[in-house]
Amino acid sequence: MKTIKNTYNLLFIKKIMILYLQNHNLSEYLSQMIENFIKNYLNHPKTYDEMFLNSENYRNHYNNFINNFSKESLENLNKKEELAKKLFMSQGITFTVYDSGEGIEKIFPFDIIPRIITSSEWSFIEKGIKQRLKALNLFLKDVYSNQFIIKDQIVPINVIYSCPHFLREMHNVNVLHDIYIHIAGIDLIRDHDGTFYVLEDNLRTPSGVSYMLENREITKRLFPDLIPQCGVRSVTEYPAILYKNLMALSPRAVSNPTIVLLSPGMYNSAYYEHTTLARLMGVELVEGRDLVVKNQKVFMKTTTGLQQVDVIYRRVDDDYLDPLVFNPNSVLGVAGLMGAYRKGNVAIVNAVGNGVADDKAVYTYVPEMIRYYLNEEPILKNVPTYQLSNPDELNYVFQNINNMVIKKTNGSGGYGMLMGHAASEQETEEYKLEVLKDPRNFIAQPTISLSSAPCFINGKLAPRRIDLRPFALNGPDGISIVPGGLTRVALKEGSLVVNSSQGGGSKDTWVLTS
Repeated sequence: MKTIKNTYNLLFIKKIMILYLQNHNLSEYLSQMIENFIKNYLNHPKTYDEMFLNSENYRNHYNNFINNFSKESLENLNKKEELAKKLFMSQGITFTVYDSGEGIEKIFPFDIIPRIITSSEWSFIEKGIKQRLKALNLFLKDVYSNQFIIKDQIVPINVIYSCPHFLREMHNVNVLHDIYIHIAGIDLIRDHDGTFYVLEDNLRTPSGVSYMLENREITKRLFPDLIPQCGVRSVTEYPAILYKNLMALSPRAVSNPTIVLLSPGMYNSAYYEHTTLARLMGVELVEGRDLVVKNQKVFMKTTTGLQQVDVIYRRVDDDYLDPLVFNPNSVLGVAGLMGAYRKGNVAIVNAVGNGVADDKAVYTYVPEMIRYYLNEEPILKNVPTYQLSNPDELNYVFQNINNMVIKKTNGSGGYGMLMGHAASEQETEEYKLEVLKDPRNFIAQPTISLSSAPCFINGKLAPRRIDLRPFALNGPDGISIVPGGLTRVALKEGSLVVNSSQGGGSKDTWVLTS
């Protein structure tokens, strides 16, 4: 009898709810749910939040998004998050973590709430990156030829010559169109006051652009009406611009030059990206064993014989490109490739030897490069950086180590860093000993909070720290920057490390048309 009564009560409540929804605007009801959902969002103190001005007000450029987003129920958002995971899994959108105990292949975590950038903010970013790349490209041309910047004592000679990525084999090599940096990924962060800073220049084999492209495609599937209603600029032209630039680099005057993407192979952490870009551009994906050098020309092995290669978009590091010149044990590169390159018979993208320009010790001097080569003031600021090869700066950093982040000058992926505020006393002392062995290999920067953005985590909005990696393409017609980029997210609560190898994920990045 009690069960029948409970069932009757549930039916009565259900009927009341139906009558309520029939007599009230459903969208208003759902909007109220989302409003409460948003009000529970707690900003990080002393942190610039991309969406929220404070706990009750959001920034104007999020208006359209919030108005459309409010039509979604929380149940629907949970379903969309699950769909995103399934789409990433089914499409094989993965990355590799070599030291992971969970297995090396992992799905790249994706947050369904986009990061939105205003048109004016993007214009500022775009100008700053173009200025920076022009100066860095001139630096590479100079440092591998006349070295005026060293002679004029703008950059110390010991900083350049001690860099492991400064390659004497590139001295006086004639690089087509004088373009060394064809593809760049410039990492930007925002401080507590909203100021953009360049954290790092990635000028060798920058990765992540395939995730930028796939994030947009996934967002279109999840919210098909949101992007046109919010006036979001497209990122899909990236492969077409890259392909056009690669075509223009052919040393031979042929109508259909042969372009290949050289990959280390399927066990590389970015192999998904290699396959995606090769497919989108319609070029051959090759490994070192697929190529051969004859008479200082590069050929691809095909079923019909050898085919001359004009342009190599390489995703193989310098040290493994040519076992006759660099690492003799490399099986990833092509014997004799550097001879063909120096002869001008093949173009390599990015140019060999770019690592000297994105060494973190050289990073300190980029603002001076801009003043020296362009006679301009830097648009984008550097994060204040301490050279630990300088005894005074080393002493200052050690005295203030709790407020510092110490990095290896040629480290990547978030590995080998010391986050002073989070490290134990033992970890700090051990790291100091490591620094003292070779201070040139380390730099230090004050801890910057990074801006936060709302993420959909366990059915709730929660702030997480983010950065931004826009991708720039440099060709004979100039520098193009696709409006957007890869917004990386530190998904671990309280973390400032956004790298995927350290538990980070990503968001779609929207640049508004107006």
